[in-house]
Amino acid sequence: MNINSKTNSIVMETDATKKTSFPQNKFTVLILDDEKHFTEELNEFLQNNGFQAIEANTANQGLSVLKKQKIDLLILDVRLPGSDGLDILKEVKEKYPDMEVIIVSAHGDMDTVIKAMRLGAIDYLRKPFRHIDIQIAIERTQKFLYLQQKMKKIEEKDSLISKSLEERIGRHFVGVSRQIMDVLEVAMTASQYSDTNVLITGESGTGKENIARIIHFASTRKDNLFWAVNSSAITDSLLESEFFGHKKGSFTGAIADKKGFFEICDQGTLFLDEIADMPLNLQAKILRAIEEKKITPVGDTNKISTDFRIISATNHDLDKLVEEKKFRLDLIHRLNTLHIHLPPLRERPEDIEPLLLYFAKDFAMKFNKHTPQIDKDVIQALKKYDFPGNVRELKNMTERAIILSNGGPLGVQNFPVKLKSKSSKFVSSIKLNLEENEMELIRLALHNCEYNQKATAEILGISRDALIRKMKKFNIVIKKNGD
Repeated sequence: MNINSKTNSIVMETDATKKTSFPQNKFTVLILDDEKHFTEELNEFLQNNGFQAIEANTANQGLSVLKKQKIDLLILDVRLPGSDGLDILKEVKEKYPDMEVIIVSAHGDMDTVIKAMRLGAIDYLRKPFRHIDIQIAIERTQKFLYLQQKMKKIEEKDSLISKSLEERIGRHFVGVSRQIMDVLEVAMTASQYSDTNVLITGESGTGKENIARIIHFASTRKDNLFWAVNSSAITDSLLESEFFGHKKGSFTGAIADKKGFFEICDQGTLFLDEIADMPLNLQAKILRAIEEKKITPVGDTNKISTDFRIISATNHDLDKLVEEKKFRLDLIHRLNTLHIHLPPLRERPEDIEPLLLYFAKDFAMKFNKHTPQIDKDVIQALKKYDFPGNVRELKNMTERAIILSNGGPLGVQNFPVKLKSKSSKFVSSIKLNLEENEMELIRLALHNCEYNQKATAEILGISRDALIRKMKKFNIVIKKNGD
């Protein structure tokens, strides 16, 4: 039976063709077309072949269905009364990027096809079409979705977080070691208690902010602000204003009211990096804000209520700083409800290979290059390297190797692991003293970066200004030539 009129746009097949059926599943299809006979007939066909099908005859009806129910595939007419199908296509692909769309039309031209594909349609069918045509189009879409899911599983093989969580935190968290899996387990537990403060410790470059972001975006606060603050990068004169805000005219330069970190993080998370560098006088005010969940802007007398969560991080021994009267014990107790320690990369060498492969693939894609093969000797050499800059140093090292690569395999010569032997005299001189360790680590990083302050600061995970302050503190002088 052939039905070729505008209002009856599906061509029926012979009995032999009708025997062909789709795989049985719960694949959900929304048919959005103003021709009721068309949607009814296609609905019946899909239902008979094991699909869940839903009809809509206006744009508003279709968009209402999408808000209420997860749809795997939208079959969309390009012309609807009072609406442009291409505008609807654009809207649904922005709101529901995982949903696929097949465009159908009795008035299609090549320009329309091209526009539809550019807007994200997976296929285009011109009316009238046969049942077998829509069958092939849907099967093709199912295969595409299956391969897409398979690729996601491959990509997540060494990733400890889901793709959706990775997209929200803007980071990729890779590892296979028992230590890093234990860290993630505690982080996911912390995310379930969205009012509990968390202290993250570990050397520079281990990924403390990544963990903080995972905790926030896996929690009930995920739809509100995550604000990262480097405590050592804010000048002493502005610290109080930055945290608590200020009223217009409260000091020279205060030309307008300003909200502070605590207020803008209402219902969200405030991440305090390098918490050990916070001045003592500000620590007392931070403690009170955490206890009361109320703050008073500079130059104001009225208190403002704000509900924030604190996640803090440091690479210092806070207990030692308490003994030296440089950090408040009562503030530690408030910050340290849950403690997560990130081990350095040298203590989990089994994570080096998956991290290296991920960074190589990521940078190759970023720089529009083919992902290079990596010699086995590289992995062995990197496992013998101390990585004073931890994961951040491996990332920078890989970026440099990809930039300078000529398309061939990457060998040991592409990675500066030879720096270990040059810097051994620094490593051997490190004692079990926090301040001496910090001084020697800065010297080692400077040496490895050929005394480039910007590169050194990146490896150490601090700002260039913070590096300069620490160099002055330890009386470290830049050396231009040799040691």
